[in-house]
Amino acid sequence: MLSQCVSALGCGSHYEFGIEDLCLAKFRLDMHELGERHWCSWEDTVELYGRLTNCTNLVAFKLGCFWPNKLVDDFFIRVHKHYFQDCSLSGRLLKDPPNRILGPFIVVPILVTLLMTGLVVWRSKRSEGIV
Repeated sequence: MLSQCVSALGCGSHYEFGIEDLCLAKFRLDMHELGERHWCSWEDTVELYGRLTNCTNLVAFKLGCFWPNKLVDDFFIRVHKHYFQDCSLSGRLLKDPPNRILGPFIVVPILVTLLMTGLVVWRSKRSEGIV
């Protein structure tokens, strides 16, 4: 009966140490190797994240724990806060586009506004002389 209660609570410190020592250690090495620049790229991290998830599941299975549980939830929250806190929901780091792309979106509306204003003034002066 006691083992079932421990299992229901996530196996306590044994499980926590297992996922920290086995799973997180490997994930840290993999993420370090990947480079901080690519942490927000889902394409680059999906496999590493999947292995981390499977590892926590395997440790839970070997220890006879339920999975997922509160400890694993807290574990993944810590992982997200450390590795993915600056990532957007789409999985890409948000940043301004390069000036060669952004420039036309700024300059073209300004030029169109000036051109239309000039055209309206020119037409209004032209029609005054005709009447």
